[in-house]
Amino acid sequence: MKFHILTFGCQMNVGDSDWIRRSLLAADWKESGEDDADVFIVNTCSVREKPEQKVYSLLGRLARHVARRPAVFVAVGGCVAQQVGETLFQRFPFVRLVFGADGVANAPSAIMRLASESGTRISLLDFTDRYPERAAAFVDDALTAQAFVNIMQGCDNYCAYCIVPFVRGRQKSRSSDEVVAECREFAARGVKEITLLGQNVNSFGLDTAGDGTSFAQLLERIAAIPGIMRLRFTTSHPKDLSDDVISAFGRLSNLSSALHLPLQSGSDHVLKKMGRRYTIATYLEKVRKLREARPDIALTTDIIVGFPTETEDDFRETVEVVQTVGFAGSYSFMYCDRPGTAASRLDSKVEDEVKARRLAELQAVQEKLTQTHLCQAVGTRQRVLVEGASSNKDGSLAAWRGRDEYGRVVNFTCSSSADMTGSICDVDILEAKKHSLWGKAV
Repeated sequence: MKFHILTFGCQMNVGDSDWIRRSLLAADWKESGEDDADVFIVNTCSVREKPEQKVYSLLGRLARHVARRPAVFVAVGGCVAQQVGETLFQRFPFVRLVFGADGVANAPSAIMRLASESGTRISLLDFTDRYPERAAAFVDDALTAQAFVNIMQGCDNYCAYCIVPFVRGRQKSRSSDEVVAECREFAARGVKEITLLGQNVNSFGLDTAGDGTSFAQLLERIAAIPGIMRLRFTTSHPKDLSDDVISAFGRLSNLSSALHLPLQSGSDHVLKKMGRRYTIATYLEKVRKLREARPDIALTTDIIVGFPTETEDDFRETVEVVQTVGFAGSYSFMYCDRPGTAASRLDSKVEDEVKARRLAELQAVQEKLTQTHLCQAVGTRQRVLVEGASSNKDGSLAAWRGRDEYGRVVNFTCSSSADMTGSICDVDILEAKKHSLWGKAV
């Protein structure tokens, strides 16, 4: 059987899709393109409205494949599947499996069962009390130098705008021994960089499913595994970023000099309405401590523009904080109501044209900050983990693409004709592009 996976949304979805992919490959299924796939697996996101609408558009397009080959079926997972559930069966008859985040562990076996039972439909939408451990799926020729490792599932914060607790459930930490064992196995198979994933990794171990290991202690154990040259994590909630985790940036040399720390707003008034449970003063104090521990750390963030009740003064405060911190990059979005959230019931909605104007202004400010950050790298030497060939060329020399320890994309030339994918290479940075760096291998 042949399968094709399409993934929307966050890195947790990317990690889930990769595990499903490796599980099917381990069962002797084949990965294929769209035209000859027997099964389509669509991993969805509903954090914002636009990705959700993209899913419905995609399913409409996949209907053409089913019309041409009636045995083809679709499995829909992720947040949209959890949100709308079995209504997908009625709206799209060729959808035969829906599964939420807690159903991922059983998705590969369900897909294989459906391939042999033409009239069956399966729903895996129940939340579990504990993190549902997954069978090992280490397929050497399906691994790269980078790997995602889930350390938890769900979230207990219930920020006013966020649908995640409703579609991913309450927080459930994995056993720290299971996490370390998975990281150790990846390292033994040549993985050099591991990214730890969770809705709020800083609160790892603080729920009833935790085994007493804090996130800082987990970082220490994983960083000590031989072969792990880079360790990253996402996403962090500022209120739970402890001094122990901050000091880890000063202690652990293979902890990457990059951190994504969502701000969401630079206004205390808006943060309170959002239910974020920190102030701008406490956020900036954590930034100060991070830069004290790791002076060169590159900080990125998330920002919502036009949250209900946001005034022009609130927005100005956000721009000021962005400039004060000097974020290396940010993901910024216009607020949109998500079903079931507290913010969807708030009055004083900001008009769309005002949100659009504010977003454009904020993104223009960020573009300048990002360019400054990239320009500061020119003339330096960076260690780049090579992800593959680059589409950028410089004459007849081979060009490669990777990321440095700050998470920046680096395209570079190399005189060697060998395949450099998966290697770590020293690169002299020669030029800053709009969103990336250009250099030459040493």
